[in-house]
Amino acid sequence: MQKKISKLPFNGTAEQEARLQKVIAENRHDKSRLMAVMQEAQGIYGYLPYEVQKMIAEGMDVPMEKVYGVATFYAQFALSPKGKYDISVCLGTACFVKGAGDLMDKLSELLGIGADECTEDGKFSLTACRCIGACGLAPVLTVNEEVYGRLTVKDIPDILAKYKD
Repeated sequence: MQKKISKLPFNGTAEQEARLQKVIAENRHDKSRLMAVMQEAQGIYGYLPYEVQKMIAEGMDVPMEKVYGVATFYAQFALSPKGKYDISVCLGTACFVKGAGDLMDKLSELLGIGADECTEDGKFSLTACRCIGACGLAPVLTVNEEVYGRLTVKDIPDILAKYKD
């Protein structure tokens, strides 16, 4: 599954940039520390937008393609911000066989976003994951840490309504 780049504008702060520049300065002497710098950057910003990847590439003196390659290869890195409510749909075998794909489609329809995207208001993000270990409850989704199981497409509007604030 290919990661999607955020369509939302980057809103980094001067404080975040200063923190990242400090991390880069402490590690720029050792290119093998690239992944560690990227992990720190994601901790600072919550994800790795283009602008942050560019700062890392320039600061570590590595090609932008290398930073992007690492960011897209490893599942731990996100190219889009997470919403206040991060919805993760399990697409592991048991969940998929029991209709998780349909749940994902309904969420996409109702939220107006696809996998690895965030709503414009920053309220919801949607992620597809592999297995969360709740196969007996298939199909399963989580909203932040709350688990919902044995779902049908009809359950989706009620789940979303709980988080509409």
